[in-house]
Amino acid sequence: MYSQEADKFLRTICDLSTLENTALSAFCDGHSGELFVEYRETESLRIENGIVQTPNFTFRRGFGLRSFKDDASVYSYSSSLDKGAMKKALEVVKFRGGNARVEIKNKANNLYDHKYFIDSVSLEQKTKLLQETDSYVRKKSENVKQIIVSLDSSWQIVSILTDEGKKVLDVRPLVRLSVNVVIEKNAVCESGVYAGGGRFGYEELLRNNEFGSLTAHIYADEALRQAEAKLQAVKAPVGEMPVVLGNAWAGILLHEAVGHGLEGDAIYQKTSMFHNLLGETIASQNITVIDDGTLLQRRGSLNIDDEGTDSQRTVLIENGKLVGFMQDRMHASLMRVNPTGNGRRESYEAEPLPRMTNTYMIGGDYSREEMISSVSKGIFAKSFADGQVDPTSGKFVFSTSEAYLIENGKITAPIKGAMLIGDGSNILKRAIMLGNDFSLDEGVGTCGKSGQWIPVGVGESSVLLDKITVGGANL
Repeated sequence: MYSQEADKFLRTICDLSTLENTALSAFCDGHSGELFVEYRETESLRIENGIVQTPNFTFRRGFGLRSFKDDASVYSYSSSLDKGAMKKALEVVKFRGGNARVEIKNKANNLYDHKYFIDSVSLEQKTKLLQETDSYVRKKSENVKQIIVSLDSSWQIVSILTDEGKKVLDVRPLVRLSVNVVIEKNAVCESGVYAGGGRFGYEELLRNNEFGSLTAHIYADEALRQAEAKLQAVKAPVGEMPVVLGNAWAGILLHEAVGHGLEGDAIYQKTSMFHNLLGETIASQNITVIDDGTLLQRRGSLNIDDEGTDSQRTVLIENGKLVGFMQDRMHASLMRVNPTGNGRRESYEAEPLPRMTNTYMIGGDYSREEMISSVSKGIFAKSFADGQVDPTSGKFVFSTSEAYLIENGKITAPIKGAMLIGDGSNILKRAIMLGNDFSLDEGVGTCGKSGQWIPVGVGESSVLLDKITVGGANL
């Protein structure tokens, strides 16, 4: 039903059949590729310090046409969905003078109204959620200095026609709620932020009490808890020591330090430390890592990827052994393997690249308490903020957003400025205990690569690393 409605909608804004028939003539002489047609609406609402900001609503539409053979590709795109633009695009891709990228400027006016599809929940209801959450936080703590609550959503239709004549459509909702709180006590300010979302409607965020905002209350409570813990923080220790990693969002460390090195382009170009290790043991035997784009309503999930390939569950590391990579169509062809549904792009203006969807490490049998009790001196890194990774060597530096001292098998004081320093290959071998508290993140991840940003998911159970370098930032 969704595909039928999406097809009807696209046909009201462009001559879709003509675009598709013209595009098919681009694929000859052994060339592969696809026509990617996109329509997207986005909405952003925000309240800051009790003042509701002007809502922001945008839409975009356009197509991208790609032709590739071996490792050479030609890509053209336009925001004009007409036959003339497609003919110009066809001329570009048929030239095939090696790698190329051409933008065909849009000279046409928009020919239809901005019909709003993110309307299952009214603007009044969304505004009420923002205001009620702001009020809730202020009642919870007299130390509140600043509150920002934001709601963001998008609604995207994609139509993809491949060189094989396969046509697929997908309708992709995406929402996110974020609560950011700053508190002040004794002239010291600290912040906390909590967010979540996924591929569903606003209704999931408006549930379970008389205000319809229990989800927002949970996020607000967590943001306040983080900020209050930081007020008590002491300086982080430095040196090599055991570290217990948290579950869920802490999987971002796995995503950055290991995941990017298992994407097909890095493997083919031999810029990944893992490029020649297929079939080799690269991690502890208790480590299994999976990329799965088929998880229900998750932020990184897709019915089809942006090349028209069905999303899949791809095992990357199994019981410590490297068994697979994430592939788009082009790099899969170059490496003579099947694509894995990991061809993703930011919009019609960008070529697809092999990218992660929801990447996670399967859990084990230990409780977090057992891990912590086994550590005489170390840290518990509950969650992470930002970091830097060299994908070639796998070396990384990650700063924690919430961490605590472990002393004599117990969590004691919160710490500030803790950074984990290591490399992707060794961190997998340092995992000696995996927790029984596996969880995916709340639905907040956005991954950047080659200038393109896409939604992703991460996850893991708690993990005990027997040794890793901890650095401390100056406070």
